[in-house]
Amino acid sequence: MTLKIVIALGGNALAPKGDTKNTQRALRSVVPLLVKLISKNRVVIVHGSGPQAGMLQQVTHQPLDVIDAEIQGQLGYIIEQELLSEMQRQRVRKEVVTLVTRVVVDRHDAAFRHPTKPVGMFYTKAQAVKLQKKSMIVKEDAGRGYRRVVASPVPKKIIEGPVIVDLVQKNVVVIAAGGGGIPVSYHGNKLQGEAAVIDKDLAASLVARTIKAELLLIITSVPFVYLNFHQKNQKALRKIHLKDAKKYLRQVHFAEGSMAPKMRAAVDFLQHGGKKVVIRGIASAGTTIIR
Repeated sequence: MTLKIVIALGGNALAPKGDTKNTQRALRSVVPLLVKLISKNRVVIVHGSGPQAGMLQQVTHQPLDVIDAEIQGQLGYIIEQELLSEMQRQRVRKEVVTLVTRVVVDRHDAAFRHPTKPVGMFYTKAQAVKLQKKSMIVKEDAGRGYRRVVASPVPKKIIEGPVIVDLVQKNVVVIAAGGGGIPVSYHGNKLQGEAAVIDKDLAASLVARTIKAELLLIITSVPFVYLNFHQKNQKALRKIHLKDAKKYLRQVHFAEGSMAPKMRAAVDFLQHGGKKVVIRGIASAGTTIIR
């Protein structure tokens, strides 16, 4: 049976340090699975870019929306190269294309007043204190260190949505909404870029809804969804019902900038007609299934 699948690749899973060689190495551990899915299904790939976007801004000092566009092209190219090499090895013949994607957000979204999205490299607590003195907003990221945080507004609409639908119908493998897409908002009849990074899992859920996908696969840096993550009573969840996923979110079991947006994306997808969400590690056979 052929399914429409959206695959969300985490930016930290691809390369915690944000460099090309580590990204290629990480991709090579997951592309066999991706190509196996591509061979029998219609697939859209959405990738994260938190580490890469943060690193690039430190070097270029370009506006975030422009950096989002640059990262889509850069990582899209790297993913295409690795995919096509593995597709050739597995003798899978399909076209692959990267689509620079704009995503509409509300410019009055509360996220612009309360930034939560981690980007860039990890810092020690001492480094974080120094950066905070320079007016940079830096917060602890799920016990892994400190990172800069920026606005992460809710994605509302994909401007290139009809193009993605058309390409999927033609059985083209599409890499879209990279880094969550370029955040844009309406100012009258004009679209304008916003200084933000859209969470790629929420963007992937929106892509999945747009193409009417049956499955949302989220590939991240941990093998399962956990309760009490990094605590002595940590518990891996292998199967979660939708009602329990919503309960865990209400009870704040998951860290922002980490598992919380993945669970919100799962709930959003399932509540809008999706059949199943699978969350798994990039180098692990472990999975969490949410229905």
